Amino acid sequence: MKNSGFLFLALLSLATACNSGAKSDVEKEEKVEEKRIVSLNGSVTEIIYAVGSQKELIGVDVTSTYPAAAEKLTNLGHVRKLAIESLLALNPTHVVMLEDEVSPDLKSKLKQAKIELVTFKHPNNVEDSKSLVKEVASWLGKADESKTLVSKIDSGIRNLSKLVKKPKVLFVYARGAGTLMVAGENTPLEKMIVLAGGENAGKGFTDFKPLTSESVIAANPDVILMFTSGAQSLGPDGIFHVPGVAATNAGKNKALIQMDGQLLSGFGPRVAEALIELNKEFKKVQ
Repeated sequence: MKNSGFLFLALLSLATACNSGAKSDVEKEEKVEEKRIVSLNGSVTEIIYAVGSQKELIGVDVTSTYPAAAEKLTNLGHVRKLAIESLLALNPTHVVMLEDEVSPDLKSKLKQAKIELVTFKHPNNVEDSKSLVKEVASWLGKADESKTLVSKIDSGIRNLSKLVKKPKVLFVYARGAGTLMVAGENTPLEKMIVLAGGENAGKGFTDFKPLTSESVIAANPDVILMFTSGAQSLGPDGIFHVPGVAATNAGKNKALIQMDGQLLSGFGPRVAEALIELNKEFKKVQ
């Protein structure tokens, strides 16, 4: 009987040990890998915050200006001038960015460092914006949270006011008086202008081209649209002192719209907010 008792205790002890080991394995399988994310795109950064995954974010690029909390993270500068040493010092597990902004050099160095590179398609319209929200959220395991963001975009677009007359809008990119460019056809800025109810005054060319007095007079915009930072780089009312601008309808009426650059051109989760703001400004110049 004593031997039977010892045998039972031994078997019970073995069974307990086995069960304990099995539970540990299950826990390991269920444990989700914690991400340490560096975001090299402002729109992606916004989505990370919007779906509640900001605790996984450890570093950002210069375009990640929203929300304000993002500016408290380590800023690695412009993606095209990225110092790989600064990025590696953050010890990230993942680097996320837009696919057309990945240089072969960066891709190679991340691969050598065994850091996973996750890329997404560059958004250029509202449908792209919604797709980006869904894809980033899904990658973060927050697919359900993306539904609210997409619904907000759709609702905002539906609430845009129809304008009686389309104002002619010229987008001017500025970095001081020495760098002045205007947006032409098939640019993200043209798409925002048209979606908000305006007409792009930059006709007959694609992409961007230098602003000249002759071209701005020929375009004769009703209003000039600029990034806030660009307008400020020219000083108070600086855009109206640029040769040719004073002769346009916009110049005569001092009609200038300034908007945050990331909001206006990012095609991120706030794209509807940007369009609503632009739409309201257009109504003022009709």
